[in-house]
Amino acid sequence: MATTTADLVSSETARGIFVTGLQNAHALEKEAIQLMNRQLERFENYPEMSEILRRHVQETEQQIRRLDEMLHTFGEDRSLLKDVATQFMANMAAAGHMPMADEVLKNTFANHAFENFEIATYMSLIAMAQATGYDRFVPALEETLREEQKTAELIRNQVEPITRKYLMREAQGLKADR
Repeated sequence: MATTTADLVSSETARGIFVTGLQNAHALEKEAIQLMNRQLERFENYPEMSEILRRHVQETEQQIRRLDEMLHTFGEDRSLLKDVATQFMANMAAAGHMPMADEVLKNTFANHAFENFEIATYMSLIAMAQATGYDRFVPALEETLREEQKTAELIRNQVEPITRKYLMREAQGLKADR
C-alpha cells in the first residue's frame, strides 16, 4: 500500500526527519556566516565580491532567525553540536585557501558551490514540508531559496570578471590573491 501525505503527517518519523533537516540547515547557515566573515576579513582588491558577501551575511542572519522560528514551533532548538562542528569546518575551509596564491579564485569557486548546496537543501526542505503537511513553513523556505538562488547567480556572474581582474593584477605585479 502506498504511503499518503496524511500518513506522513501523522508519522513521528517524518516529523523527526523534517526537524533534523531544519537543524542541519541551521548549522549550514551558521557555517555560511563563518565562511563569509573570514573571507570579508581578507578580501582587499575585490569589492564586488565583498559587497555580495556583506549583503548575503545580512540575509543569512535573517534565514537563521526563520529557521529558529520554525524549530521553536516544534518545541525544538538548533543542534549546538552541529552548529559548532560546521562553524569549525568553515573556519578550516577558509584557512585552507589562505596560503594559496589564487585564494580569491578558490573562494569564489567554493562560494558558488556552497550556494548551490544550500539551494538543494532548501528544495529538499520545501519538499519535506509539503509531503508532511507542514505547508505553513513553505513560504519562509521559499523566501530563503530565492535568496540563495540570487546569491548563487551573483557569484556565478563574478567568476569571469574576478578571474580577469586576478590575471590583470598578477600580470602587473600587484597583490592579486585577495
